[in-house]
Amino acid sequence: MVNEAVIDPAGGEDSVNTGRRRFLTATTAVVGAVGAGVAAIPFIKSWNPSARALLAGAPVTVDISALQEGQRLVVEWRGQPIWIVRRSEAILEALPTLDEQLRDPESENPDQQPAYVREAHPELRSIRPEISVLVGLCTHLGCSPEMVAEIRPQPFDANWKGGYFCPCHKSKFDMAGRVYEGVPAPTNLVVPPHHYADDNTIVVGLDPEGAA
Repeated sequence: MVNEAVIDPAGGEDSVNTGRRRFLTATTAVVGAVGAGVAAIPFIKSWNPSARALLAGAPVTVDISALQEGQRLVVEWRGQPIWIVRRSEAILEALPTLDEQLRDPESENPDQQPAYVREAHPELRSIRPEISVLVGLCTHLGCSPEMVAEIRPQPFDANWKGGYFCPCHKSKFDMAGRVYEGVPAPTNLVVPPHHYADDNTIVVGLDPEGAA
């Protein structure tokens, strides 16, 4: 259900870090939509912090006012791809049904998301239910997983409910970035520190005021 403006993350067995290198060295690229009727969105940069500032961790401000249901924006923070997805109601309803298949369904590993994210929605791993913010790097070897967001059977999972699939070593994550059991990735995808400056603006890299 999500479409992307992400650098092509498909990697091969001979290079587990292909996805990361492509993200870091490419300019902008658009991959095909994963859901019917979903149009690609341009790669987003915020108020143009310098490359040096980005690597140092300067916050990135993102306007999500044009982000439609089933679309994904990709921004860069600390040299990493950050995925911002507006999830559909169907995806939100499917997420709780996956708990028994997941390694950390309640997001109990504190290293994978800020405490305020887990407290808000532990299964959704987001401040707002419909908006997901994730670091787009597999927790196995740092490849960039593919987004396969349609709820329909896939070659790698006949009961697929949408999520992220890493073709390098077959790790799977749901649309909250929660890792499946029995795959190489040991932990959920990372949720970066972030907050909402207003209804349509996300600041990636900076916790909400007063957050512990």
